[in-house]
Order: sequence, then C-alpha cells, then structure tokens
Amino acid sequence: MADDKKTATEDASQKTSPKKSRKGLWASIILIAHVLGVYSSFDALMGTRTSQGAIAWIVSLNTFPLLAVPAYWVFGRDRFQGYVIARAELDELSQREADNLRALVQPYVREVKQAGSGGLAGQRLAEMPYLGENSVELLIDGDETFESILAGIDRAEQYILIQYYIVRDDELGRAVKDHLIAKAAEGVAIYFLYDEIGTRGLDEYWKELKDAGVNVSAFQSTRGLTNRFQLNFRNHRKIVVVDGKSGWVGGLNVGDEYMGRDPKFPNWRDTHMTLTGPAVLELQLSFFEDWRWATDEVLSVSWNPVAAEEGDATVLILPTGPADRLETCSLMYQQAIHSATERIWIASPYFVPDSAVISALHLAALRGVDVRIIIPEISDNFLVYYSAYAFVGDLLESDIKIYRYQPGFMHQKVFLVDDLLAGVGTANFDNRSFRLNFEVTALVSDEQFVSDVETMFETDFENSELMSVESVETKPLWFNAISRLSYLTAPIQ
Repeated sequence: MADDKKTATEDASQKTSPKKSRKGLWASIILIAHVLGVYSSFDALMGTRTSQGAIAWIVSLNTFPLLAVPAYWVFGRDRFQGYVIARAELDELSQREADNLRALVQPYVREVKQAGSGGLAGQRLAEMPYLGENSVELLIDGDETFESILAGIDRAEQYILIQYYIVRDDELGRAVKDHLIAKAAEGVAIYFLYDEIGTRGLDEYWKELKDAGVNVSAFQSTRGLTNRFQLNFRNHRKIVVVDGKSGWVGGLNVGDEYMGRDPKFPNWRDTHMTLTGPAVLELQLSFFEDWRWATDEVLSVSWNPVAAEEGDATVLILPTGPADRLETCSLMYQQAIHSATERIWIASPYFVPDSAVISALHLAALRGVDVRIIIPEISDNFLVYYSAYAFVGDLLESDIKIYRYQPGFMHQKVFLVDDLLAGVGTANFDNRSFRLNFEVTALVSDEQFVSDVETMFETDFENSELMSVESVETKPLWFNAISRLSYLTAPIQ
C-alpha cells in the first residue's frame, strides 16, 4: 500500500513538473525582456533625437518589453552609427582626395542669393560649395528621363556609377541591364549599387550583370553586428554618373511603373533632372561614400572638374541621411521655407512633415509668402494618405494652398523658392526622408531652370484639385480616427 502511495505521488509530481517548467521558462523570458527593456531604455534616452520619441520608447520598453524591445531595435534608432564610423574612416583614408576636390573646384565656387544667408546654410549642410558653369535640364516623367539616362550610358568612355532604391527585372530594368552589359563589353568600368530592402529577388538579374563584368553591390544597411536589425534605414538615392562629367538625379527608380505601365498607376507623374559640369563631382562624391560603406573599396574615379560647354547654372548637391550630425534633410526644407520671401511651392507624394516644418510653413504664410503644396489624390501608401488629414486642416486655415493631383499617382520631389532656387531630388516631405533614409537633392540656381520648374508646377496645379477647410471638416468620425491613428505611425512610415 505504501508503495502504491509513493508511486501515485511520483506520478502526480511528473504531471505537474512540465507546468512548473513552462512557468519557470516564461518567468525567465519575462525577466530577460525587462532587463533588455531597461538596457534599451538607456539607449533610447541617450540616442533618440526628440524628447517625445524618447519618452514614448522608454514607457513602451518598460511596460511591454516583449513587444517593444524587438520593435525598438528594428524601428527605434534614427541614427546610422555604423555609417558614421565608416564615414570617419573614409575621411581618414581619402582626405587627400577630398582636399584635392575642394581645391580643384575652387574656381567654380559661386554664391547664391537667398534671404537670411540661405545659400551659406545649404553649403554648410552639404559641406561643399555651390558650383557654377553647369548645364542643367529638367526631365518630366519616365520617357524623357530614361531616354536621357540610356543615351548618357551609351556615351560613357571610362566609367558609370549607377545607384537606385528600386530595380525591377521588367521591360525598363532589362533595357538598363542591356545597355550596361554593352558598355561593359567595351571596357567601361561600371559600379551598380542598390538598396537590399527596396530591391529583392533579382539574383538572376545581378548574375547576368556580374558575369558581364559589372561591379554590383547592395548598400547593406544591416552590415555589421550592431546594425543587424536596422531594417528601418534605407538608401533611397537615385544617382547616375558618367565619366565624372554628366549626372542624373530625381524621383524615378528603375521599374515599368515609373514609365506609366502599371495598370494600378497608369498615369505616373514624376520628375528627374540631368546636369553636366563641376557639380557632377558632388553627385559622384555621394556615390563614392556609399560604395565605400558597402564594399570597403575606394573607387578610382576622375575628380577633375569639367565646365559645361553651354550654360552657367549654379548647383549644389546635398546628400542627407541618418549618419549626419544634424537632421540635414529636415533642415534643408526648413531653410528653403524660411528663406522664401515671395513663394515656396512644394510637390511631394508623401507629405507628413514634423512639427518644426509645419511651423515653418505657418510662419511663411503669415509673412505673406505664397505657400502651395501638391500631394497625390491617389496614393500607394494608405497610411500616408490618411495621415495628411490629421494636420492639413490647420495648414488650410493659415491660407496655405494644398492641391491634390488628379490624373494619376504623383511621385515627384520638387520645390521652388521665389524666382531664385529650385530643388529636385529623392527626398519626400516626411519623417522617413527627414531622419531614416539616405537621400540626395540638387539645389539649382538658374533663371531658365527655375522658369521651367515654375511652368511644370503650373501645369500640375491645373491638373489638381484645391483642398478646402470644409473638405477636411466634413470627413466622418471613422475617417478622422483612422487619420489620427495613421499619423501616430509617422516616425516609421
């Protein structure tokens, strides 16, 4: 009988031990999560750029550590420390090249007339000067853009630098590939850099290029142990440089949708530009640094400035990104808005500005500046679409004109300041471009180019519907609730 009782007790113990084991496991996991939450909280306290962001992360990390800790290490950081370190090493390794470049372009340095020393601010943000003796041309939509780019690739004699956020293996993608392979066969050195998050699943595409002798690399934002989870950083730049003499930059990636061939977005509206002259070397420098980060290779390219045969446009290339000491992209837009005395016109597909930029827009309108903003009526991102309604009502009440582009999806990133300056580039008007993406913008001071951008804007205004305060106030409660919830996601959109 005693043995039977002993056996029953052992059986009961065996039945309960798995439960106790699971409880112990969960207790350990929760303890570890809280410890990681405390550690991550310290990282957020020391590294998050805004007090609101730091408070939000610290509260979340200590309240819901199981969810918040992995989210923080994927989405929470807005400074790309690995690239900061690599840039410092690059400066040390290639200081001679940088010094030589500044010396070589000195004869082309120009001043730009902007209120409040805006030209000087732009140069200090870029750490490079405005350069003259450039030829510039506005490229509207896909046909003009890629006709120019492919023709430029065909003219290459020494090297081609090509960088895109999105590359697709479709009709346009294959055309670009074929042109590059043809130039590689002629002995032209080609370096192709792409973002591994924006571009995926092209193994065969890259293999064909590599087999033809093209140097291909992903930007590798997750490179390095401390950067392994940095999925929120993207290299959004679109750059083509040929022989250090000609360059292209703007909003279009390599994909058929940018040519208007996507049935969902048949009327794709976008803007690019091409330039020749000394400022191309500043565009080349942006690629040079990105390639160095991705591959540890210091490119052998020409740094001799060549003046354009025609034209005397003054141009500054301003790369921005999460490795910058300051929030360079946001400051670029703020500086443009504050320097405007007559008008500031902005076109952006993703319009979710931070509070500082919103305040700058209000102040510009209060000064009597003609503030106009074009955003798409049709969006490829529903969060961005709804987010805009969380704050546009206040902007409209300040007599800021907001237009919704009607014929199709508008993807251009362009701004115009008075009659003096136009910006064409890759940076959207949102937190992702302000703080998380590597972007690049060409700032152009040239009478004809500014006039061309003005004409382009006026055509876009004619194809847009002007928003009213009533159109925002009459939205139903469910719409406003979704709008506010979407706006809360702005830091990671």
